[in-house]
Amino acid sequence: MISAPVPIQDEKKATRREWLGLIAIALPCMIYLMDLTVLNLAVPTLTRELKPSASQLLWIIDIYGFMVAGFLMTMGTLGDRIGRRRLLMVGAAFFGLASTVAAFSNSSEMLIAMRAVLGIAGATLAPSTLSLITVMFTDEKERTFAISMWIASFSAGAIIGPVVGGFLIEYFWWGSVFLIAVPPMLLLLAIGPILLPEYRAPNAGRIDILSALLSLAAVLGLIWGVKHWAAEGFDWLAAAAILVGFGFILIFLRRQTRLADPMVDLAMFRIPAFRAALAINLASILFMFGSFIFLAQYFQLVAGLTPLQAGLWSLPSAIAFTLASFVTPALVGRLTPAALMAGGMAVSALGFVWLAFAPSLVQIVAASVVFSVGFTPVITLTTGIVVGSAPPERTGAASAMSETSAELGGALGIAVLGSLGAALYRNRMVDLVVPGISAEALAPARSTLGGALGLAADLAPDQAGPMLAQASEAFMLGFRAAAILSIIGMLLCIVITVTTLRDARTGDAH
Repeated sequence: MISAPVPIQDEKKATRREWLGLIAIALPCMIYLMDLTVLNLAVPTLTRELKPSASQLLWIIDIYGFMVAGFLMTMGTLGDRIGRRRLLMVGAAFFGLASTVAAFSNSSEMLIAMRAVLGIAGATLAPSTLSLITVMFTDEKERTFAISMWIASFSAGAIIGPVVGGFLIEYFWWGSVFLIAVPPMLLLLAIGPILLPEYRAPNAGRIDILSALLSLAAVLGLIWGVKHWAAEGFDWLAAAAILVGFGFILIFLRRQTRLADPMVDLAMFRIPAFRAALAINLASILFMFGSFIFLAQYFQLVAGLTPLQAGLWSLPSAIAFTLASFVTPALVGRLTPAALMAGGMAVSALGFVWLAFAPSLVQIVAASVVFSVGFTPVITLTTGIVVGSAPPERTGAASAMSETSAELGGALGIAVLGSLGAALYRNRMVDLVVPGISAEALAPARSTLGGALGLAADLAPDQAGPMLAQASEAFMLGFRAAAILSIIGMLLCIVITVTTLRDARTGDAH
């Protein structure tokens, strides 16, 4: 247990081996994110060929993210115990093998099982790579740059995934999207042992299996609950899942206080910088992911773009985020982390102001570029502070906490902002009347904009026109409300930053 911040280790400049190792680390990070999104492009094709039920299709899409979120804490701690490079190599091998088997799945059950294995293997990648960065780069400026590149590699996955995936699906078969992962994982297995150092916590204890199961149950309960909330509204199932998740969290935390060698060192939460940076990281991803959900719907349902066109219009914000990752390290040398984060959040707030009042597709995309650029230093520096606040033997667990907060932030963004938009839409559409159409037939249009578009296809122009106008107006009401809530959230995070993190560094906590 720790009672005060502990510097990671004496600072020294990285050598060529460390910089080449950073390239090796970027490989699994790109694949990690690509596997979160690339399957969405293959859904129509695999639905025709595997014929999954509605429930099976949801499991095929969601099981990967669920398993990643559920195993992050366990894998982060396991890396501290058995060696971070060793865990990364084992995870890469299983990821490549499971990807190959998934590509040739001949049933929905087989694909679900392989996606679950991919999720477990994927949970080894992010915390292992981030914690290795803290060992390889001990100079604060170099570590900030390395973390920026680590984050940029995820953004690169978001950019490359849809393009490569779309090409493979068009010219090959749906399973080929899984084979994208195999060459990078083989390359990592070949060069990882040469370029990456090994590190395991001194005097590492045994893994507490019950703590691992409790953390899995807690995260899965919360993630499933907020996802159900976003998709179906807040009902007893969502409430029960969230309560169960919080219940397991309490049991997990209570157990950690009784263990001689806990999975999570709760003393880290006594460090103000660690607490504040973790909370700001979660909040930033919450508002960013929640906004992207509205943008994806706007592109296709309001602007009327095809999926490919929507993907292309979403690229500017992803590219801007990636490019800004390269600028952040240079700014760290001129501004304190607190000033840079507060400035970034102010830029994001301005982007959300523009988003709330943007009158056209071009301006909405431009606003998304602005708030994405603002988020870049926030996510980079809070990640550095979270990991840098932990002692060397706990950086794997701290990395996992950072990643878990990101997963939870994304799910909460979809649930909270998505539910706000859905509620405002339903309230605005409750009085919808279309001459000649019964109230029962109008139910889909009163629920979602997608339902309104589906119904409009079967109506006469004089019926569909006014209904779609009201539906689009109702959707944009929720869109703008989510943007305004994001502005408020950014302003609150600025206050926390300037009051709690004004003296924090990315290498240690003060």
